[in-house]
Amino acid sequence: MQFSMNYAFARFANRFIVRMILFGLLTDAINFGAKTCAEDPNPQRYQLQTRASDIDPSTKPHPAIGFLFEEKGKPIDIENASVDTRVESKGKLVIWLMGHNPLLFERLNGYGLHAIQVSYANQWFGKLCQPKPRDGQARGNVRLEAATGQDFSDELDLQKPDGASERAYQFVKWLSTENPQGEWDQFIDSGKATLEWDKVIVAGSSHGSTTAARFAKHQRVDRVVMLCGPRDQDQDWQSLPSATPANRFFGFSHVLDGGWTGDHYCRSWEMLGLHEFGPIVNVDETASPYQNSRRLISAADVGDDAKRAHSAVTPGKASPKSDDGSFLYEPVWRYLFTHPVDALGQPTEEDANCTRVHSQ
Repeated sequence: MQFSMNYAFARFANRFIVRMILFGLLTDAINFGAKTCAEDPNPQRYQLQTRASDIDPSTKPHPAIGFLFEEKGKPIDIENASVDTRVESKGKLVIWLMGHNPLLFERLNGYGLHAIQVSYANQWFGKLCQPKPRDGQARGNVRLEAATGQDFSDELDLQKPDGASERAYQFVKWLSTENPQGEWDQFIDSGKATLEWDKVIVAGSSHGSTTAARFAKHQRVDRVVMLCGPRDQDQDWQSLPSATPANRFFGFSHVLDGGWTGDHYCRSWEMLGLHEFGPIVNVDETASPYQNSRRLISAADVGDDAKRAHSAVTPGKASPKSDDGSFLYEPVWRYLFTHPVDALGQPTEEDANCTRVHSQ
C-alpha cells in the first residue's frame, strides 16, 4: 500500500513539473539559470543609496591613505545600487570598483544585471609603494588587501570590514531587506556569510580595473571586466596562478590611452593569458561578437586627447557618439558584460612588439 501511494505521488509530481515547463514557468530557470523578479507588484528600475558606515559600524576610516567617511562635512562613503525588475534577471551581480557611473548602471540593468558600487580603501594609490614598489608583488598585495581587508601587505593595516568584498556583502544584505522586490538575497551565501561569488562580475576602469583583476586572481568570480586597464606595469602578479579562469577576463582600451601606447595594458592582457582566446580586435572595424576575443581596442575620434581616450571606453561625456547621438560602444559594453564565457576565440602568439619589462 505504501509503495502504491509513493508511486502515485511520484507520477503526479512528474506530471506537475512537466506541465510547469510547458507553461514556461520553469523553462528560464532550467535552461538559462535566469531568475526574474516575479514578486514585484510594480516592476520598475530601483536606485538605492546609503553610507557604508551606517550599514556596518565596525568599519573604520584610515586617514593616512585617504580612506575617510566624511570630507569637509560631507559624507564620502556613499554606496550605490540599482536593478530593473522590468527586465528578466540574468542572476548576476556586478560589483563596480570605481566611482558611481549612472550611465553604466543603466546599461547593466538593461542587460538584466544587478549592480552595486562600493566605497572601499582605493585612495592609497600614489601614497603607498613610493617612490617605487619594493618588489614585483608589492602593489598587487596592497590592492588585494584593499579588496579583501585581509593582511596581504605590510604597508596597510586594514580589517575585514574595510575591504571591498566585505563591504559588498554588507551592502547586498542591506539591499535584500530594503529592496526585497529586487531579490538581492540570491547573491548571499548565508552559510558562509559572504557573497555567492560564482554569480559576481567584478569590474572597474583604470585603477579599479586593475584591482578587479588582482582580486579575481585570488577569488574565483563569474567574470572580470577591465576598462582602460589593468596597469601595474612594474608588477608581476598578473602571471600568478588564477582562481578565476583566464577566459573570464575581458579588456577594452582606446589606442590613444597612455596605458595602451605605453604597452601597459597589452602586457597585462598577455600575462593574464588573454591571447589564448583570440587576437586583439578593433571594434571600429569588426562587429560583435569580435571574434570572441577578450582583448578589444578602439581608435574612434577623441580629438587626439589621451586623457579623453582613457575615459572614452566607459559611458560618459568622453565616450564617442555616432551621428544619431548614441554611444558608439553600446555593443561593446553589452559584449563585455554578457558574452558567453565559453565562446572562445582562436589562440594567438604573444605580441613581440609589446614591452614586457617596465621600470616605472
